[in-house]
Amino acid sequence: MNLLDRYLFKSVLGSCLAAVGLFAFVLMLGNAIRDLLSYVLADQLPLSVFAELLLLLVPYAVSYALPMGMLTGVLLTLGRLSADSEITAMRATGQSVWRIARPVVLLGVLGTVSSLYMNFEAMPRARTQYQRELAETVRANPLSFVVPRTFIRNFPGFVIYVGEKQGPVLRDFWLWELDGQQRVQRVVRAESGRFDYDANDNALLLTLTHAQVEARDPLHPEDFSKPPLVGTFDKTEQVRLPLDAIFSRDTVRQKMKWMTFTELRAEQARLDGLTVPPAEAAEHERTRMKARLTLQEKLQNALAMLSFTLVGIPLGIRVSRRETSANLGVAVALSLGYYFLTVMVNWLDRHPEWRPDLLFWLPNVLFLLLAWRLFRRIGKH
Repeated sequence: MNLLDRYLFKSVLGSCLAAVGLFAFVLMLGNAIRDLLSYVLADQLPLSVFAELLLLLVPYAVSYALPMGMLTGVLLTLGRLSADSEITAMRATGQSVWRIARPVVLLGVLGTVSSLYMNFEAMPRARTQYQRELAETVRANPLSFVVPRTFIRNFPGFVIYVGEKQGPVLRDFWLWELDGQQRVQRVVRAESGRFDYDANDNALLLTLTHAQVEARDPLHPEDFSKPPLVGTFDKTEQVRLPLDAIFSRDTVRQKMKWMTFTELRAEQARLDGLTVPPAEAAEHERTRMKARLTLQEKLQNALAMLSFTLVGIPLGIRVSRRETSANLGVAVALSLGYYFLTVMVNWLDRHPEWRPDLLFWLPNVLFLLLAWRLFRRIGKH
């Protein structure tokens, strides 16, 4: 690798790393707000655990940020070099576009290899560990779901409000029981109550004292012309609120997207070897297709590193822009187009006969054809 190659390689590498860091940060922030903010506000996550969970989100965010960051870095660097007439000077010495692109293509190949490792090993392991750490932290303090002076909607079919909480003891307790249409069927009001955790059944046991229960017509709960049935109790029987919908007491169920390459291949072999009744054949075929789509998606996202690099080289040279915002906009637009195509292919998982696992090659094929056409056009000038 001569001086020119090293110069181009280092310039593009620096821009790519900065762009990947930016996009990864945005993705991490979105996931942290979605997954962790409610637990932080409920004081369920110690600072050390929160920091550990953020670190475990890094491989997940980087795996999606790599292709977009690669395209952005190539566009930024080559666009600046072209605007400064450095590309023109290189070509004036007899260097062809293909020769100038050699170190950038090498970086794209290295990025593809890195992305393969990230998609098939680092990200699945980190994501599984992330879910396990989060579930274990919440499970260690299940009563922390009950936050005073807050409407609690974590339990399906119930809305709970607690005016004051001292350990497991509750004051000014309200409970609204909802039907399938989210209409209030029963209202419970109690001066005090107590929550206990049943570890064997993974449920909260609620006991109320000095309670008043208002039951409405189950068919027409919003018809207030009929008087509700009202009962008072000094102490109610225990009400069981399952926590499985919030966190499982068992090991975290591993999604296909969180499987490593070896685990995905084993899952495919297991699904291929299953014998199912005819009534379940369609659903079984869809599950098999989902496993193939997951494998193809990870592979194609890694290949996108090379496709985006090849598109970015002639595009960056041709547009000759110094403006970071303009190049960033081009990179985001192309990336969104690519990911929109992959999402469209994912929608076909219910139609295995259309072979969506093979259609997953379409976005990369289109980008490679676009790169070939751009290289031909720029080579003529």
